[in-house]
Amino acid sequence: MCEQGLSPAQTRAFRPTTTAQGDFHGIPDLPGRDFTAERPGTKLVGDITYIPTWEGFLYLATVVDCHSKAALGWARADHYRTEPIKGAFRTAAGTGLIEPGAVFHSDRGSNYTSDEFGRLLTGLGIRRPAGRTDVCYDNAMAESFFNAIKNEWFHRFVFATRAKAKKQVIRYIEGFFNLRRPHSALGYRPPLEVLNESLPSRPAA
Repeated sequence: MCEQGLSPAQTRAFRPTTTAQGDFHGIPDLPGRDFTAERPGTKLVGDITYIPTWEGFLYLATVVDCHSKAALGWARADHYRTEPIKGAFRTAAGTGLIEPGAVFHSDRGSNYTSDEFGRLLTGLGIRRPAGRTDVCYDNAMAESFFNAIKNEWFHRFVFATRAKAKKQVIRYIEGFFNLRRPHSALGYRPPLEVLNESLPSRPAA
């Protein structure tokens, strides 16, 4: 290359612009890659991903319980702003399973570290840790959920519209993942079976 007067075309180091760098507002990594919990609603993880359609991306935000591995909350949108992650967490909170002082762990995406989302969690009494920048293992459980939903379901379809992708989100999460999918960390039982076993028994009417 020197003899021919050529210079290599160097790629620029990737720096995500939607991710808070460094110690953002002192948000710690409380789970420390321990994604287990003694009971439901005490430790949760979340993330957001995109599903390609011919109309553009459909974004999916989820909230997964570390004890039962069930997806307690999820929301879909045609944008990447804070609303879908707030919607997913409100859905999870609406189950009545999340305890005050619970931990909700995410990555350092700008929507998860936003003041808007922080106010929602604070109002519900939820602590907000986050993993380190560019270290996927710190939020590995949320990443694992999206790996499953894409490899087992979405990669098998071509979606002409966002509406069709939305229907498949419901089919996978509610009809398969929570209800019937065996999970190795649960002794190959589905999340809802473990979740129901963990809830206090109700007296017969």
